[in-house]
Amino acid sequence: MSPRKQFNPQKGVFKLEEVARENILQLTPYRCARDDYSDGVLLDANENSIGPAVTTHAHLDLNRYPDPLHMDLKDEIAKLRGVEKQQIFLGVGSDEAIDILFRIFCNPRKDNAVITPPTYGMYKVCAKVNDVAIKVANLTPEFDVDIPSTLAAIDKDTKMLFLCSPGNPTSKVIPNDIVEQILFEYTWGIVVVDEAYIDFSGTESACSLVGKYPNVVVLQTMSKAFGLAGIRLGMAFAQENIIQLMNNIKAPYNINKLTVEVAFDAFRNLDRFRANVATLLAERDFLVQGLKAMSAVKKIHHSDANFILFVIPKSQQLYKGMADAGVVCRYRGMETHCDECLRVTVGSRVDNEKFLQLLEKHCKMLGVE
Repeated sequence: MSPRKQFNPQKGVFKLEEVARENILQLTPYRCARDDYSDGVLLDANENSIGPAVTTHAHLDLNRYPDPLHMDLKDEIAKLRGVEKQQIFLGVGSDEAIDILFRIFCNPRKDNAVITPPTYGMYKVCAKVNDVAIKVANLTPEFDVDIPSTLAAIDKDTKMLFLCSPGNPTSKVIPNDIVEQILFEYTWGIVVVDEAYIDFSGTESACSLVGKYPNVVVLQTMSKAFGLAGIRLGMAFAQENIIQLMNNIKAPYNINKLTVEVAFDAFRNLDRFRANVATLLAERDFLVQGLKAMSAVKKIHHSDANFILFVIPKSQQLYKGMADAGVVCRYRGMETHCDECLRVTVGSRVDNEKFLQLLEKHCKMLGVE
């Protein structure tokens, strides 16, 4: 079903000044030294002018504060994602962006956010930290968005809806036309599309919706397809007025120079990024075929990510036994629609062979057939 229009006139047009918290709109952001000058004899920020007490990375001038907004890096990101650099926020992982969005849009003990379980657990955590209620609209047993129940969960105090695409732990992508159907109806709050695994999906990113819809925010990270979980760099994509509010309340120098240096290296080597994704997709197929060959595996959910969710009896015992033997996957059996599910991340060929061999061995030990 294609979206009919960009907005539903009966629902009204999104107005940021009516959705964001009043104290955030009235906030005068902290102005740091590097907002004004970054060259010359810099005696304005109480830095150590002698230099850093390290012997490595001298070229980065680590005794000096970093650029607060990193527009040069945003230029590279914008080219890859098809957005404007002014439409990009950089955070300490996408978790920082999630927390900031709660602080911008949700009044504590008044507003709520809607999630679609099974989904990423940090939405609930950030809501709790910010004293914001969570409402639930479960995915279908096949992990599709139930549009009627999702829209029914939204009320006048709903300020955000989180859609994880591809989902964690579901590994299933939410097509952009589904996102647009929700945006058509829900025009008084923010739709957050969390795309940590989008580069494994082979589908179009919801970044393509940023120019059309003023109330969509897309989250991405360098932790997954780029293989850079250790640098903790996340991104949010939205129209400029939302990005400005996010920049207004972030810590002045939230992204450090070492992180930016590594990120630049990654964006200058996109061929390696694409080759690594291709390798992981091939290994995903290898794992799927190995699981299909095991009679103990009762169901393998379709994967658009770099992990596989599958159903197997005695899953919690298998998880614990395998972890104690040195191969760690994740037990997900407590999540909605995930009874007896294990989630395994796609590894190297050696990793994947060890996983399959140990799974088969422990199935025999537990009598799982």
